[in-house]
Amino acid sequence: MGCEMFITKAVRGAITVDNNDRDEILNAAEELLGEIFKRNKSIKPGNIVSIIFTATKDLTKAYPAEAARRMGLTEAALMCFQEMYVEGSLEKCIRVLVQYWDLQYPKPEFVYLKGAVNLRPDLKK
Repeated sequence: MGCEMFITKAVRGAITVDNNDRDEILNAAEELLGEIFKRNKSIKPGNIVSIIFTATKDLTKAYPAEAARRMGLTEAALMCFQEMYVEGSLEKCIRVLVQYWDLQYPKPEFVYLKGAVNLRPDLKK
């Protein structure tokens, strides 16, 4: 490696599911990660440092991080946490934070899908 300077970046996203169902949770987490990678072309499996998932307390049938492993992301550190409960907050929601190394300087594009779009009205297109 030369004198390149790697910059640690992070991109956030969220998605909701309709049911507390294992397949639905894993498919939604995979859809969310896939859309993050599609919109943020500089994120590659080899430069992902870690992926942190949170899920609301009503999602108990699967760890969303399992979806990342299904996608072949075996070198990134993965963690799952239960989302802090806030009265009146969005239900059945999976949130993610992807941290990665990058040589480029493009601004990350955050991804909020399905019912989670209401979490970031400033990002609505």
